[in-house]
Amino acid sequence: MGERRLPPPVLVAAGLLGQHVLPGRGTPRSSTTAAAAALGALSVALAATTGARFAKQHTTVHPLHPDRTTSLVTSGPNQFSRNPMYVGMTGLLVANAVRLRSLPALLVPVGFVQVMERTQIAAEEQALSAKFGAEYADYRARVPRWLGRPGR
Repeated sequence: MGERRLPPPVLVAAGLLGQHVLPGRGTPRSSTTAAAAALGALSVALAATTGARFAKQHTTVHPLHPDRTTSLVTSGPNQFSRNPMYVGMTGLLVANAVRLRSLPALLVPVGFVQVMERTQIAAEEQALSAKFGAEYADYRARVPRWLGRPGR
């Protein structure tokens, strides 16, 4: 893990700030604010529930040190996504774009997913494959990286 990466929460914070400089559609409406609040709450709950599951299994959530993982978490939200914390972070960025009523702000979660795919998740998958071998390969075959159907 010699390459330097920013922790995903730092990327999300930068994305949330950056969304505010992109054009929006004026004052948020109560309907968009409510939808954004609901999506944001679900996203935070997903990430927090997953973090709690990692703590319960006494394994690391430290994104820059996946090599410190002591157990493979496959239950709870991880039975539907291999990266539910990142799904939650992405949802938070989408929620903020909805709140801002800004189509350009939706580019931020798209960019976040791309950065995560190419840097963070690739490094984590390499570390988990090395540590858990066939168990991780089976999990990877059953559960999608993000949401939907497994495949990558």
